[in-house]
Amino acid sequence: VQLQASGGGLVQAGGSLRLSCAASGRTFSTYTMGWFRQAPGKERELVAGISWSGSSTFYADSVKGRFTISRDNAKNTVYFEMSSLNAEDTAVYYCAAGPLGAVRGPYVYWGQGTLVTVSS
Repeated sequence: VQLQASGGGLVQAGGSLRLSCAASGRTFSTYTMGWFRQAPGKERELVAGISWSGSSTFYADSVKGRFTISRDNAKNTVYFEMSSLNAEDTAVYYCAAGPLGAVRGPYVYWGQGTLVTVSS
């Protein structure tokens, strides 16, 4: 599966942004999907995951209550709604796909990343 993330940009603190990740391939609906981020000087971290049906989700504590992951299997797309953004959310965001069903991973297919910059 090939993944193409989009929607990043510059936003003021307290603002919102929606990321999208379009996937190719007929098997998108069978994959668990996740959003990772990597801030400057930090390791890449999983911030959210969603099961193939959308019935199960995972959020890192740092984004819980502010970010929402969702998916539209008919459009082969996963979304990431981010609100109440702060400077600590500045990072390159990656979408990823995992074939084994667990929302915490493992994830084996990666998109190219989209930069989110939050100005304070």
